[in-house]
Amino acid sequence: MTADALITAQGLKVTLAGRVVLSDIALALSSGHLVALVGPNGAGKTTLLRALAGLVPSDGAIHIRGDALSALGLRERARRFAYLPQGHMVHWPLPARDIVALGRYPHGATDPARLSAKDAEAVLRAMQAADVMEFSERPVTELSGGERSRVALARVLAVEAPVILADEPTSSLDPRHQLEVMQKLRAAADNSTLVIVVTHDLGLAARFADTVLVLSEGRLVSQGAPAQALSDQVMGEVFRINAYRAEHQGETVIVPWAEI
Repeated sequence: MTADALITAQGLKVTLAGRVVLSDIALALSSGHLVALVGPNGAGKTTLLRALAGLVPSDGAIHIRGDALSALGLRERARRFAYLPQGHMVHWPLPARDIVALGRYPHGATDPARLSAKDAEAVLRAMQAADVMEFSERPVTELSGGERSRVALARVLAVEAPVILADEPTSSLDPRHQLEVMQKLRAAADNSTLVIVVTHDLGLAARFADTVLVLSEGRLVSQGAPAQALSDQVMGEVFRINAYRAEHQGETVIVPWAEI
């Protein structure tokens, strides 16, 4: 484990409904990185994301900034982890600005209409970073799927947490909006945030991530830079595919190509 790691996990194990979902996970992740968490369906990706934030019970040790996760209260955890679940579902016609302001709830802002100057500035920064200022007064239920995804991302950015956990943030988006969301998460990482993204898109993982974690049957079987973690051997043994590999404009290109 590296001394400068923001999050460490050792011997992490999760059992749900009597079934071992994760086993013997060890990792050390540092600020300023975008980490892609990949693996086949049922590998335990979402469970690992939730376990790192204490959203599911686990055995083993998880530390953030040297503090044991188990010793932190719920509000403190909510300040340290900004969680973006799958779906971006919103059922109330609240203005987009109020949805983003929910990101300040862990800091004590319980009423979006009565934000402190500090909270209002955080909301403004998040909306600008996610490019949703034009939707500020529009009910979020009237926005397109891509627009809602950007508002959901702005809510996460408004937390100003040291860790962002994003579960399939590009799911169901068209290619342009997939790139847009990943670019904004990459920008958050470049601004010293640790960003952990669950994705099934190995191409996006290879392009935007500094580190790729590969899960298979609840175990961490490969980790490292994209080209290393997604080696031909891993692609064959874990995903049962081969891949086309190239470089374009100085960036790694990995395209799933055929079953094996």
